[in-house]
Amino acid sequence: MCLKGRVALVTGGSRGIGRATALRLAQEGADVVVNYVTSRQQADSIAKEIAALGRQVWVVKGDVRQTEDMESMIDYITHEIGQLDILISNAATGGFRSMLKVSLQHFRAALETNVYPMILLVQKALPLLQRSAWRGKVVGISSQGAHRALPWYGLVGASKAALEATVRHLALEFGEKVNFNIVRAGLVDTDSGRMLPHADILFQEAPHHACVGNRLLTPADVANAIVFLVGPESDMIQGSVLTVDGGADIHP
Repeated sequence: MCLKGRVALVTGGSRGIGRATALRLAQEGADVVVNYVTSRQQADSIAKEIAALGRQVWVVKGDVRQTEDMESMIDYITHEIGQLDILISNAATGGFRSMLKVSLQHFRAALETNVYPMILLVQKALPLLQRSAWRGKVVGISSQGAHRALPWYGLVGASKAALEATVRHLALEFGEKVNFNIVRAGLVDTDSGRMLPHADILFQEAPHHACVGNRLLTPADVANAIVFLVGPESDMIQGSVLTVDGGADIHP
């Protein structure tokens, strides 16, 4: 259990990649703060699984788009737990549309959900992360749209590219005691993934675009990469993007 004794916060931890990550962190020994905004039943469900492993778990409601919610969540962790070693900024929004139909409201919603929470959470949690008995670890979750053009994905892709740039600059400014990295996930078999435009075709073709055999990328695959980046073996990985897509990016 390489993460024994650590406390981790996972935003959007009740479903999909966030849920798989919260569970994997607990399996490696971490106590986990599971953040959710609407899926209370699912948050309680993963909390029970974590508790069954003998880990401590806290379920905290908070909308990453609301500054007050995020500030309150870090305040809660500071005063009630007193420790934070790992921060996973996972919560994100979609909104698939042509770039010709993007409004200022859409633009703001994407940045306020997919980028700004990382900045705000680090601003608030940095003292805790810097006091970690280990190196503090921060991981943001990106997607292939950050560097590839995908149908109706322009706004989300642009926000993910901004997230990756944000993490590089956080590493430059605060990397002495904290590691900042990105996991860029390919097409993942989640509820959100199934909402992509032409999802049925994408998932049907996905195994043929990978280089790892005939299987789909799962949330657990992404969670395994996250666990590596927050563990002690990744101390010298800083400001980087780890792609988890089964080799789809290099497939002709």
